[in-house]
Amino acid sequence: MKRLISAVLLSAAVAMPTMAQKQKTLGNGYPFTQVPFTSVKISQNTFWGARLKAAREVTVPLAFSKCESEHRYKNFEMAAYTLQHPNHPGLETKEWDVSKFMGFSFDDTDVYKTIEGASYILQTYPNKKLKAYIDSVLDVVAAAQEPDGYLYTARTINPKHPHQWSGNKRWVKDEEASHELYNLGHMVDAACAHYQATGSTKFLNIAKRYADCVVKEVGPKPGQVTIVPGHQIAEMALARLYTLTGEKKYLDEAKYLLDYRGKTHIRNPYSQSQAPILEQKEAVGHAVRAGYMYAGIADVAALTKDSAYMKVIDRIFENIVGKKYYLTGGVGARHAGEAFGDNYELPNMTAYNETCAAISMVYLFERMFLLHGESKYIDCMERTLYNGVISGMSMDGGRFFYPNPLSSDGKYAFNADGNTTRQPWFGCACCPSNLCRFIPSVPGYLYGVKDNNIYVNLFAGNTSTIKVNGKDVVLEETTEYPWNGDIKIAVKKSGVKNANLLVRIPGWVRNQVVPSDLYKYSDAEKPAYSVTVNGKAVEADLDANKGYLPVKNIQKGDVIRIHFDMPVRTVVANGKVADDNGKVAVERGPLVYCAEAVDNQNEPVLRAVMAKKPAFSLVDNYSIENTETKGAPAFSVKAIQTSSQVLDQAADGTVSVKNQKLTLIPYYAWNHRGANQMNVWFYQNLNALDK
Repeated sequence: MKRLISAVLLSAAVAMPTMAQKQKTLGNGYPFTQVPFTSVKISQNTFWGARLKAAREVTVPLAFSKCESEHRYKNFEMAAYTLQHPNHPGLETKEWDVSKFMGFSFDDTDVYKTIEGASYILQTYPNKKLKAYIDSVLDVVAAAQEPDGYLYTARTINPKHPHQWSGNKRWVKDEEASHELYNLGHMVDAACAHYQATGSTKFLNIAKRYADCVVKEVGPKPGQVTIVPGHQIAEMALARLYTLTGEKKYLDEAKYLLDYRGKTHIRNPYSQSQAPILEQKEAVGHAVRAGYMYAGIADVAALTKDSAYMKVIDRIFENIVGKKYYLTGGVGARHAGEAFGDNYELPNMTAYNETCAAISMVYLFERMFLLHGESKYIDCMERTLYNGVISGMSMDGGRFFYPNPLSSDGKYAFNADGNTTRQPWFGCACCPSNLCRFIPSVPGYLYGVKDNNIYVNLFAGNTSTIKVNGKDVVLEETTEYPWNGDIKIAVKKSGVKNANLLVRIPGWVRNQVVPSDLYKYSDAEKPAYSVTVNGKAVEADLDANKGYLPVKNIQKGDVIRIHFDMPVRTVVANGKVADDNGKVAVERGPLVYCAEAVDNQNEPVLRAVMAKKPAFSLVDNYSIENTETKGAPAFSVKAIQTSSQVLDQAADGTVSVKNQKLTLIPYYAWNHRGANQMNVWFYQNLNALDK
């Protein structure tokens, strides 16, 4: 399956029909509606335009190439061969022993996630060659599907000698390691995205056949296997499939997979199966599995109007952002089990903060907004997106973090495969392929709608066509956010009477770091904001409007201008967070900042001490060389500088203190120049260094 992948993706865009305006689906049950990715065009040469460009030109082509070089396509081809030749002699040879060549039982999902990301790209950059390439991959995938719809190459390749995690028959090991239902979840998500972007049912039909197989074989009825996923994601995928097709059996299956958690033979916190979900009170266990499950609970709660489910997800959210949430928006304190820690257990150097877990939090926070319509959920989503997610992918789009710590000594091998820098791929490639699918979907998170209200949730240059009461409202937004707080929204079309624009006033403007007492600002800054329509100021009670400022009755030709002050802020953590006692962190707008030794004369930034009342200056167009990727261009950020002291200890034991200008860069931009010290939380007292 040798193909010119990069040439396909980078070839000139050509017109191709999409389902952007034609597709009709059921409501997803949420009171608020997410404006779909098919309706939002991110502007080029903007902050998010650059991220999407890197995904389109580098990340997705890389992922497709890895599907070839790392045996992912070959797995489907081998499964197809076995289906066509069920007793072929190769089944008794070592070459066909699945555990000998398949690294993980979920390797199939790398193909699905890459197709999902490419499908989102197709919406913005229609490309016949890319569509044809995906179709050719789907031919390979379809050939590996068993007659009843089952599609899991880890078993089908060699039923007598399947992958060691797969068990001796279908489903029996899914609660432990087989990932059969996890594979289903990523397949369904990718198939729905492919259909939305292209209008083709080719992948959707494959996914529906596997989902139908699961509906038939997995459940509480006689003759079914009563298990739940060991690794969640099928729950929210099946809910999505229901809203796309209207077939209630998929929603029923999603609810079953949640209702029976904690009631089957595997019961442990690692997979959030220690108790039935209605009894769960805090986020525990593997952070990615947890995040996917919590998002699935929200989906099913919305679709079924189950108030008990809603109470569960509300208290889980409060536990996360109140006690288990990193300043960078990441989750998962422990390398052991890639898991949440105890309440207030938030170490910095040994933080796991898996990139996939940050992505799962974006899914959760968006759903919490769709349930409640409150800006605090988008505040959390923005924090996670600008810090915990995009730190996982290099600026060129070709190197990746698995964990995302908040400090580094340049030696501790925090990354998967024992590395201290971003890597071009991993044996367990869930994070690169997850970024591959997630980054191109970002346009779908900018806006929300309820009745005649359009919610401006995230700020980015874009042109969007938004359905309000069945009619189009076209908005054109220009901004350099997050580098400054000036945003212009021009109403290009509005055929809707009494349409309103609700502008989110971010928590960081309203002096709230997160919607809890986990962090607070420690300076005396009081950022101001303003919103005008055609030059006239608009004011409103933000608390009464859940953190939004309503701009009422927008008309074609209106120009809304938004300004947020963006002072540099200092943040302290709740005293119960042991690792952050006596320390301060630095933010500006939605961005968390860090210091790297490479920007600070290679001084030990882990032992830098910031003044009690630091003064900050901004450095525009601060250039960062990308030495980790050969040939990658430098990129610019807005840096921050302040005075500090550095405590150093010589080889002979002599301790010295010297004044040092401290340069900080956005956290997402660190580690582009090799392994070196990095720090987010700084001492404010020399005596604290002795502790």
